[in-house]
Amino acid sequence: MPRLGRVFRDATRGRRLRGLATMAGSALSNQVGAAVGAHAFDAVGPPGVVAVRQWVAAAVLLPLARPPVRRLRWSQWWPVLLLALVFATMNLSLYTAIDRVGLGLAVTLEFLGPLGVALAGSRTRRDLLIALVAAAGVYVLVLPGPASDVAGLVIGAVAGCCWAAYILLNRLAGARLPGLQAPAVASALCAVGYLPVLVVLAAQDRLTGAPLLAAVAAGVLSSAVPYAADLVALRYVPARAFGVAMSAHPVLAALVGMVLLGQFLPVHVWVGIAVVVLANAAAVVGTASAGRAGCRSGATPGEVAPLGAGR
Repeated sequence: MPRLGRVFRDATRGRRLRGLATMAGSALSNQVGAAVGAHAFDAVGPPGVVAVRQWVAAAVLLPLARPPVRRLRWSQWWPVLLLALVFATMNLSLYTAIDRVGLGLAVTLEFLGPLGVALAGSRTRRDLLIALVAAAGVYVLVLPGPASDVAGLVIGAVAGCCWAAYILLNRLAGARLPGLQAPAVASALCAVGYLPVLVVLAAQDRLTGAPLLAAVAAGVLSSAVPYAADLVALRYVPARAFGVAMSAHPVLAALVGMVLLGQFLPVHVWVGIAVVVLANAAAVVGTASAGRAGCRSGATPGEVAPLGAGR
């Protein structure tokens, strides 16, 4: 029996290690995709890259989810329509921010969205302290001054607000449509909305060769791979571990930006990223603890604000 128990423990440890490795690969793929897409900005701009990425996302999600579009009721349609609008705005604002302020800073600003959701509604001193620490980290990250790209910083913050809205809408839509049906329909609607961008770029003969390949690669690496990998990872690791691992995205974005885009960040930006990442990890752990306490007291896990996964 002791030997059998050790076998089970080793199997569980192996599953969690595979899950963690899958999450790391998903996060790295997401940021590499954004960096590859940035190489197409000069030719097609952020809207062109986002348009191609949305079509790739729709092509991946629709066959997986197979949503019954003709049978959807209005109570299911309106959250999906809002989710499509959030997708369109979130990805465009993120890629525009990457173009203006760099990958590491843009992704860190975007990450304030899930952090805000995790802390929203809390009245504990601990969460208030986390919010103050995160605010201090943002100030150190940005160090506002005359040379700051204010527009780029604001656009990055808009991406964060959109990610927060995505988390809340995805929770609502997910309660009315099972599985990936809601994001699948929303991605398809968003792709259709971006179709005029592709038509204009194609008419101008700009969506060819290397820019097109870079945009498609961004869609595959930042949409298809993370969606599949995150679904696999959630089978092996607890939700709390998944949320903490998500906190590594800003760090990976900064490293990928440095390696693939030559975006070398000053020390204060690294310090700010570290502070925001630690604040987010602390918020995830606190939210998970609150969720367990809520379940013990009769609340449902869904009442605890989750951190969103992929976009």
